[in-house]
Amino acid sequence: MQSIGLNQTLTQTTKLSPNQILVIRMLEIPSIELNQRINEELQENPALEEGKDELDEKIRGLEEDEFDDNYMPEDGYEDDRDPLQNEDFNYEQYVSDDETPSYMLHQQYNPADQDQREVPIIGGSSLIEELKSQIYLTNMTKPQRHIAKWVLGNIDDDGYLRRTTEQLVDDLMFQEQIQVTDAEMEDIVQQIKEFDPPGIASANLQECLLKQLEVKEPQTPAIELAHTILSEHFDAFSKHHFDKLKLRLGCTDEEFQAAVQEIVRLNQKPANAFTGSVYETQRETIIPDFFIEERDDELYVVLNTGDIPELHVSRDYSEMLKDYDSMPKTEENRQAAQFIKQKLDSAKWFIDAIKQRNETLMKTMTEILRFQYDFFLDGEETSLKPMVLQDIATRTGFDVSTISRVSNSKYVQTRYGIYPLKYFFSEAMTNAEGDEISTREIKKILQELIDNEDKRNPLTDEQLVELMGEHGYPIARRTIAKYRDLLGVPVARLRKSL
Repeated sequence: MQSIGLNQTLTQTTKLSPNQILVIRMLEIPSIELNQRINEELQENPALEEGKDELDEKIRGLEEDEFDDNYMPEDGYEDDRDPLQNEDFNYEQYVSDDETPSYMLHQQYNPADQDQREVPIIGGSSLIEELKSQIYLTNMTKPQRHIAKWVLGNIDDDGYLRRTTEQLVDDLMFQEQIQVTDAEMEDIVQQIKEFDPPGIASANLQECLLKQLEVKEPQTPAIELAHTILSEHFDAFSKHHFDKLKLRLGCTDEEFQAAVQEIVRLNQKPANAFTGSVYETQRETIIPDFFIEERDDELYVVLNTGDIPELHVSRDYSEMLKDYDSMPKTEENRQAAQFIKQKLDSAKWFIDAIKQRNETLMKTMTEILRFQYDFFLDGEETSLKPMVLQDIATRTGFDVSTISRVSNSKYVQTRYGIYPLKYFFSEAMTNAEGDEISTREIKKILQELIDNEDKRNPLTDEQLVELMGEHGYPIARRTIAKYRDLLGVPVARLRKSL
């Protein structure tokens, strides 16, 4: 018989503090969004102010540097005393004697150069903005609308929502600290899938095409047959097994051809509906996060801080916290002091998070420049060395996840154009001479072979293996198939044209 009792165990868990979470979020923000994030914080936190802090001579004479670079407190204070219990606040830790905030690194460019640094890209109206406007046509509550806007940010450039409900729920909790059930998230996602253009936020191509067929009017026999093909025989249709399909469906050549024509007219990338049409009314701008500049025959990284304002902790709020010492120790005053303390802590954390963000970005991009120095010199894709996240993590001392966040949604401007940071990362392979080469170089040559093939008799994977071997790249057939899929190139049978 099993006994029932109490057992005491000791376990160790890792828990991020609010300011550590803030630093992680700031790393993910590209420069083009940072200024907006700062403006939001300025509006929400009255203890955070824009501009230089005009300190008096007494504060300027303080010997202690109140803004410690390593300041990451658990509760906002460096000593172990509870400031409210001891009726003692150290207000001086909320002001700095630095005339220039430490997060404003010396490697930055003048906002006056903004017009020369921006690189305009012609594009359609923002898909996300169009979708957000449709949220208000639903019966969603205000909290649901907030979650729906966040979900829209997960839609990719083709218009697909490829994340599962469970993944969305987990990410929402981590990024926004909002907890919802899988059922609540699924309900919001299903409402978004009813938005225009049809097929938006689909999980896959099959769902996208079926959604577009469902809204077609009138529902002709050809459309109904097309719906049957996509819903019940999608795999066979995608592999071009047309003869077998006609036998299974028991339809004539004319009926099958009409159904195929309906499918061909559908949009495989619903996001494309917002480009090349009446929606094309705006200009989208990519503002690089970094610039590679040459000085004295050497390349340097310049961090784009743009028009990011200088920030400091409010002197008025710091003085109010100081005045608490002489105030009556009533519950109302205690609550007011606690509110001020929280706002001051939040302001310090925010300034420190920007500083750490910029330092992390600079260190990471500097190591990428050193690693891929030849490419930044000549701009030749073949000059790219094999480089993975771990390579830069080892050089910087950061975690791989930190390098991943830095490289996500960030751009660097070189004299050869603007590149996303992810462009510089690729795996390594060995050529016939035993030298390590970037897989990007292999994919480039593979693409050239496929582009130049006879479309009436396209190259099979086995033939591509032979041709790549002749170019000095001994690659297995399964590797060819892998890179072909990464390039979005179908098998030879599907590339054949009449």
